[in-house]
Amino acid sequence: MLEAVIQRLGATAEQCYFWATHTGAELDLLVVGGGRRLGYEIKRTTAPRLTPSMRSAFDDLRLTSLDVIHAGSQTFPLARRVRAVASARLLTDLPQLR
Repeated sequence: MLEAVIQRLGATAEQCYFWATHTGAELDLLVVGGGRRLGYEIKRTTAPRLTPSMRSAFDDLRLTSLDVIHAGSQTFPLARRVRAVASARLLTDLPQLR
């Protein structure tokens, strides 16, 4: 799934990072480019929720936005600048980098 997200974004390898802390917080994909820091988390659930790890990543990395890619069928907001994106809707709901 990470490869599909990276390909959809049009991100280069130099723009993509994995982030983790010694306390266990982690982010599956951090994309840095164009003055933005975009976070992506992959979840197998159909009902994703904002976790403490995601909050930590959002704050520590000063993310512009965070998308949680999930197995459900709908894309919807989870919090301010955080949304759940249905994996089946990646091509329509995940914009490419410019």
